[in-house]
Amino acid sequence: MSRRIFINLPVADLPRSVAFFTAPGFAPNAQFADHAGACFDISDTITLMLLTHARFRDFTPRAVCDTGKAVEVLLSLSCESREEVDSLVAKALAAGGSTHDEPEDFGFMYTHGFVDPDGHGWGLLHMSAMPEQRAG
Repeated sequence: MSRRIFINLPVADLPRSVAFFTAPGFAPNAQFADHAGACFDISDTITLMLLTHARFRDFTPRAVCDTGKAVEVLLSLSCESREEVDSLVAKALAAGGSTHDEPEDFGFMYTHGFVDPDGHGWGLLHMSAMPEQRAG
């Protein structure tokens, strides 16, 4: 069985977040969108659900994290190339996101990331090869 991942994120301003995630070219899925939520198909197996705080609380009795004070989640997304990593970060920054680090090149893996307007951390990575396993 093939599995899908559905990422549900609370957002303070749904139209702003929709614009932000549309900017890098993620595909909106109108079938699952309304005044309290939006859906983006990140890949064939990853779906991003953006939910207003009120709608998000319908799924959990716990408070929504204040991402200005605490880290809620770090999401990592693989990319096809180093250029795609750089391009997605540039588009995220142009759309109102931020970054807290510089790109890193580990030889086998290139990484960089951004923080969306609601404070969710997105790590982007391109792996050219898996590192060799060291004998224990």
